[in-house]
Amino acid sequence: MRNGLKFLLQFTRVWIPDPEDVWKPAEITKDYKEGDPILHLKLEDESPLEYPVGPKDNPLPFLRNPDILVGENDLTALSYLHEPAVLHNLRVRFLESNHIYTYCGIVLVAINPYEQLQIYGEEVINAYSGQNMGDMDPHIFAVAEEAYKQMARDERNQSIIVSGESGAGKTVSAKYAMRFFATVGGSANDTNVEEKVLASSPIMEAIGNAKTTRNDNSSRFGKYIQIGFNRHYHIIGANMRTYLLEKSRVVFQAEDERNYHIFYQLCASASLPEFKDLALTSADDFTYTSLGENIFIEGVNDAEDFEKTREAFTLLSVKDSNQSSIFKIIASILHLGNVEICAERDGESCHISRDDPHLKHFCRLLGVELQQMEHWLCHRKLATASETYVKNMSSKQAANARDALAKHIYARLFDWIVEHVNMALQTSFKQHSFIGVLDIYGFETFEINSFEQFCINYANEKLQQQFNSHVFKLEQEEYMKEQIPWTLIDFYDNQPCIDLIEARLGILDLLDEECKVPKGTDQNWAQKLYGQHSSSAHFQKPRMSNTSFIIIHFADKVEYQCEGFLEKNRDTVYEEQINILKASKVTVSPTLQIPLSQPLLSLQGRSLLSPPVQFRSSLHLLMETLNATTPHYVRCIKPNDDKEAFSFDSRRAVQQLRACGVLETIRISAAGYPSRWTYPDFFNRYRVLMKKSDMTIADKKLVCKNLLETLIKDPDKFQFGKTKIFFRAGQVAYLEKLRADKFRSACIKIQKTVRGWLQRVRYRKIRTATVTLQRYVRGYLARRYVEHLRLTHAAIICQKQYRMVRDRRAYLRVRQAVIIIQAYTKGMFTRRIYWEFLLHHKAMIIQKTVRGWLERKKFRRARNAAIIIQCAYRRMCAKRQLKQLKIEARSAEHLKKLNTGMENKIVQLQRKMDDQSKEYKAQNEQLSVANTSLSTELTKTQKELEQLRSRQGDGSQITSLQEELEKLREELQEAYAQRKRLEEEHSSEKQGLKQVSRGKKGHLFNNPVFQNYINRESSASQREVSLQTELDAERQRYQNLLKEFSRLEQRYDNLQEEVALLDLHSLTSCSFPLQEMGVEKAAMDISLFMKLQKRVRELEQERKRLQISLDKMEELDLIKYKLDTGSLSLQRQELESENKKLKNDLNELRKMIADRASQNSSSNELQDSYNILLSQLKAANEELEARKEEVLILRAQIVSNAQQIEKTDIFLLCLYCTYFEYYNPPPSRLLEAQLQSQSRQHKDELEALHTQIELLKDDIEKKQEMLNYTMSLSPEAQVEYSVQQEITRLTNDNLDLKELVEKLEKNERKLKKQLRIYMKKVQELELNQAVATQPSRAKPELSRQVTVQRKEKDFEGMLEYYKEDEALLVKSLITDMKPSAVSATVPCLPAYILFMCIRHADYIDADQKVEALLTTTINAIKKVLKKNNDDFEMTSFWLANTSRLLHCLKQYSGDEVFMTQNTAKQNEHCLKNFDLAEYRQVLSDLSIQIYQQLIKVAEGIMQPMIVSAMLESESIPSLAGVKPMGYRNRSSSMDNDGSGPSSYTLQALIRQLGQFHSIMGEHGLDPEIVGQVFRQLFHCINAITLNHLLLCKDVCSWSTGMQLRYNISQMEEWLRGNNLYQSKAAATLEPIIQAAQLLQIKKKTSQDAEAICSLCTALTTHQIVKILNLYTPLNEFEERVTVSFIRNIQNRLQERNDPQQLLVDTKHVFPVLFPYTPSALSLETIHIPASLGLDFLVRV
Repeated sequence: MRNGLKFLLQFTRVWIPDPEDVWKPAEITKDYKEGDPILHLKLEDESPLEYPVGPKDNPLPFLRNPDILVGENDLTALSYLHEPAVLHNLRVRFLESNHIYTYCGIVLVAINPYEQLQIYGEEVINAYSGQNMGDMDPHIFAVAEEAYKQMARDERNQSIIVSGESGAGKTVSAKYAMRFFATVGGSANDTNVEEKVLASSPIMEAIGNAKTTRNDNSSRFGKYIQIGFNRHYHIIGANMRTYLLEKSRVVFQAEDERNYHIFYQLCASASLPEFKDLALTSADDFTYTSLGENIFIEGVNDAEDFEKTREAFTLLSVKDSNQSSIFKIIASILHLGNVEICAERDGESCHISRDDPHLKHFCRLLGVELQQMEHWLCHRKLATASETYVKNMSSKQAANARDALAKHIYARLFDWIVEHVNMALQTSFKQHSFIGVLDIYGFETFEINSFEQFCINYANEKLQQQFNSHVFKLEQEEYMKEQIPWTLIDFYDNQPCIDLIEARLGILDLLDEECKVPKGTDQNWAQKLYGQHSSSAHFQKPRMSNTSFIIIHFADKVEYQCEGFLEKNRDTVYEEQINILKASKVTVSPTLQIPLSQPLLSLQGRSLLSPPVQFRSSLHLLMETLNATTPHYVRCIKPNDDKEAFSFDSRRAVQQLRACGVLETIRISAAGYPSRWTYPDFFNRYRVLMKKSDMTIADKKLVCKNLLETLIKDPDKFQFGKTKIFFRAGQVAYLEKLRADKFRSACIKIQKTVRGWLQRVRYRKIRTATVTLQRYVRGYLARRYVEHLRLTHAAIICQKQYRMVRDRRAYLRVRQAVIIIQAYTKGMFTRRIYWEFLLHHKAMIIQKTVRGWLERKKFRRARNAAIIIQCAYRRMCAKRQLKQLKIEARSAEHLKKLNTGMENKIVQLQRKMDDQSKEYKAQNEQLSVANTSLSTELTKTQKELEQLRSRQGDGSQITSLQEELEKLREELQEAYAQRKRLEEEHSSEKQGLKQVSRGKKGHLFNNPVFQNYINRESSASQREVSLQTELDAERQRYQNLLKEFSRLEQRYDNLQEEVALLDLHSLTSCSFPLQEMGVEKAAMDISLFMKLQKRVRELEQERKRLQISLDKMEELDLIKYKLDTGSLSLQRQELESENKKLKNDLNELRKMIADRASQNSSSNELQDSYNILLSQLKAANEELEARKEEVLILRAQIVSNAQQIEKTDIFLLCLYCTYFEYYNPPPSRLLEAQLQSQSRQHKDELEALHTQIELLKDDIEKKQEMLNYTMSLSPEAQVEYSVQQEITRLTNDNLDLKELVEKLEKNERKLKKQLRIYMKKVQELELNQAVATQPSRAKPELSRQVTVQRKEKDFEGMLEYYKEDEALLVKSLITDMKPSAVSATVPCLPAYILFMCIRHADYIDADQKVEALLTTTINAIKKVLKKNNDDFEMTSFWLANTSRLLHCLKQYSGDEVFMTQNTAKQNEHCLKNFDLAEYRQVLSDLSIQIYQQLIKVAEGIMQPMIVSAMLESESIPSLAGVKPMGYRNRSSSMDNDGSGPSSYTLQALIRQLGQFHSIMGEHGLDPEIVGQVFRQLFHCINAITLNHLLLCKDVCSWSTGMQLRYNISQMEEWLRGNNLYQSKAAATLEPIIQAAQLLQIKKKTSQDAEAICSLCTALTTHQIVKILNLYTPLNEFEERVTVSFIRNIQNRLQERNDPQQLLVDTKHVFPVLFPYTPSALSLETIHIPASLGLDFLVRV
């Protein structure tokens, strides 16, 4: 019986046989007892069934697995291992989850979906690369990665054996495996070997694949490709071996089949000019391509495939002439098939027409003689012992000979192409190991099976034998490794079947023997088989046939038809035809000719080595190769014969599962201990079954042993290994049942308790409600009685009041009527009197007005008449006077009077000039005399000092000086008052402008011109957004080009090294490879070098174009800046001219005071007075300097305000002024300028206020968030968080105080400098006084000793070095520099030192020195980064220094754009002579390259940690459950020690991120760049985590979603704690956040579907559906996602235009932007530590 009786109870689910579905599910409705003949079942449609059971007829049915195990990745993880469980699991995975790959122990089962799936992209390869085999969902890439990893770890060759029926997908699976190796193990020296390996596929598919009834691209040959690797496990070459090409397809195809693809591809391209000589037409016109009656394949373009084939030939170095020869041979085969053979009347002979065009084309294309070929196609030569004679052939024999010749030519062409492909894939390097991919035909059985099927099934027998032995060996090794007792497992041994075929006197020997018989036939061979092997258990004779035989293979019985075996075994080609081909002129290589003439037969036409013998020898060689490697098995399954997408035919699937050995693997596993659990996993899964006392034991292994001995009484049902527990089949299901019962009882108990509590709560609520209702009812009745009494009393009062009011209203109504009548009567009489007075008054006004008008009219008439009379009289007098004046003017006397006056004036002026010149000369003489006598009279004036003092009295001289000083003070006060008056006028005009702007604002906004402006502004903003998007795209494209350029540069260096190695290798290598392939390799290298040069030129042109565009943009910005600042130039010039005038006046005043003081220096009192006056003058000077600084500050404010004005504000102001001028013309242009300045200032103030408001809002929001976050923390965390915030605040305050101190120190240095200047002037003045008083020596006490002070030499921030010290400078600062050496100094110290050296070279105008230093620096940085290409600290260090050097070149370039934040001292340090814009671009490119390397290094460090930290580590303990595991979880690629990837936790990942952040912070990297780095790293975390989630079924559960959401929250908290949340890093985690929410959300109703669609906006449709398909419950209480729900989601998401890509691109790089961040550090304050060894640098 198949199962124990204890499991056949009611409600147990079982499998029963079914003729249509093979197996169908049922449920037991009545307990089964031993001996019962009937088993009562219920089918899925609720129909009852009585299933008969018995030991002979029907055994007990198979048990079904629990639902939690359905859909497992590995079939060996199933508790019940049998055929229906395997079939059902494959069906569920294929149809419901669309998973085409499933593990079955060491076998990967691949089901052909007949649909293109998006699971083979490069991102999928990257996701599987480096992963253990059981960690991800089953995939062909996982098998390839396992083989690659075992090859690298065990240093043992590997093999991947791909088998299956035709149409099952073998070729595609092998192709994807090779693509994985080409991607992961790409060649290290960039020789494109992996591309050549992949290029061999289209060639072999073209010449070896054809359309069959089962497959459109069926491989009609077997191939074994060995991919060679070097010691570093990079691909260095490949080699291909082929097996059993189906030559008969060249001349015959069944209905709806095709010949090999190359024939149809060539016919489809026959119209090309280079193929005109082939004389080809449509494939329908040729016999060999039209036998299948359908020359087309749906969805295939033969012409495009032919182009791919030709490109592959070119890539594999097949010359055009050789390709032309190949195509000629293929075309000649087609023409040969169309040669018409005409039978003669006797039937024993035949002939070919001499005018047959196809024969002519055949002979022309192959270069053979037409007559000889025509003759020997119809005749053959027979040789006897004495003579040789020619014999005619019948038309049938001639046709067979023609077909044999065609097959022979194609077979030799196929062999040559394979040989040439192997030559192209060969390498001169030594092969260290290899991985073989075997793509071979699976077991085949048709209605008519012939020689080809016999060979194919023979090969599969050999492979199955090797597979069985390997599976048994693995099982044995596993048991021995775990040290458990094991017994020999009985498995199917097909050695007798193999002996039947290949042993002595086997089928192949008898076939060869029959071929040697002169008149051997297929019937005679069949009779020999019957006589020899009738007693064999694997051989049978059919009942109804004498020309066929049956072999019982491991998969099925196959009946073979003997017809054609002998003919195909002989493979006869006549010698005469071979001799003609020897003279063929068709060659494809100078050293290798296509062996069309290679004889396969002896002169008697017999084979030296028959095809079966050759196949048997190659098969033995293949077996030896596979046995020497570690095999990996891929079994391809064809789900249906109709090629329908995702359609599953159970009968066909079971047939193939039996044939490919999957079920045998299951049987071997089930015979032992198929279920295996590690002790920790078993403990975590089944600890609910343990006692509380067992939980306290620390040894989990002992706890598990005690539990199993308690639960399972039979000790044979389990075994304890070293690290695992082994279970017999069905025991895990029993444990799952106990676990579910335990949970069920616990749930019942919880439900009972909760329901009792709910009922008690309900009773208390009802009792409380009843008491409350009673209280309220009693109160209500009492209140109603009181209300009745109150209403009765109120009614009496109301009646009384109503009666009173009624009578009073009647009285008041009568009284009011009387009053109204009286009022109207009095008003009528009064109005009458008023109208009479009014009429009288109006009449008087009219009379007064008319009389006045008459009098005024009379006066005007009289006045006008008088004026007219006066005008006429005056005109008459004027005419008379004018006439008299004209007469006088013509007289001579008048002219004389005029000249007389003029002469007098000229004489007077001449005299006046002479007098003034004489007076000037006299004054000059007096001045010279006074100057000369001044020195001689100086002593006299000193002696007369007392007399002079008595005369002068109060000191008039000092008084005059004091008066002048007072005048100076008054002028300063007037200037200050004028400034204050201007400010008041400014404020008043500002208020006026505000009022005007308020008045005109409504008109302005209603103006259509303004509306057009607004529209233009909106369109301009849209254009700005689009331009910004284009700029980002262009920046990303440029950075990608830069990345490509760096890769090509690296490739160029590698090529140089490779050339050096090849030169060394050529000295010791043999001459054969050089002779055959030297020319071609040289040509390839030259072509590659030319491509590299072309690519470099293109990149250089692109860089120049981008530089030009950047310069144009900078010029436009500069022009805009000049336009903005031009309007203030006039005011600035006026201020400067006024300042100069004040300076001149002050200098004159100083000079005059000094002269007067020197003249009166003989007196002590004058000296004291002079000192007082000098101190007052200094005070006035300081006041003037203060005013001057205020003027400078105002000027700086004006400039800054002008720079801040935006273009839109200028346009709005101009529009407003134009509108204002039109309606209110201004009195002058000055008012307009004032209005513009007032408007600008108003706008600036508004903008400043808005900015301040926004800053305050941001500050309030941040404080609110901080407060909310603080309130959500625990008290201890609140204290810690407050301390951290206080430390941060104090640090910021400390930095602000440092900046303030620096400013004060600068101001102090400035004041000290001014003080030194003034002290120097005072000392000079005192020195002059001492010199003046020294000759007299009357009072030596007045003289003062003068001290000369040396001027302090300031450090100008430059470092001088000699040219010969440049190499030492670069070596010390770059090559030998360690980040730890400058960790305690200023960040980016090397960058500052290099820039100070550049400054000195610029200062001395040494262009060669600047160029050499910058070039050497850049090259040295590149070399250091290349040497330390995996060191994050070094890469971060040089990224910080390179970007800081770039910022220094910008900050001190002298460009006004970069000088806005500089101090005055920094502006003095700007470069003077050179423009280093080109080097800035080079440094910018270098910074981008370093940034990309930094990202690559960081991702390489983090990548092994991400999956383990984000998905596998239990941040929330005991949340994740454990599912049963299969064979793959004990794969040899698993890391069983604690150092593997599974040891990484979330805290380790966060610590790594913190380490990255601290390193970049210590190196002084700009915060903006740090934010971009972490944005990229978090994108990598999101991509890898989401990709793993999409490719691993076991992690798609509710508990994983909870863990993932918690982990993401920890990552976000880390971002907030490091002030990186605003860097868009958190936004990159949105897809994985939504994936976690999708795992946790409810997934049952349509409302849930709508919620999922609205929630998952960052996930694509494919990703959402994939996650829903992968969702796996961890226990039976959870529900799976139904197929209908997934279809509902797909229908709702159809409107989305999501990309077809499933996985996230892990290699996507955001475009990096290096913002300009000037340094506040002054160059003169930088200190160079002595530890750097830079003593040769001189501070300048």
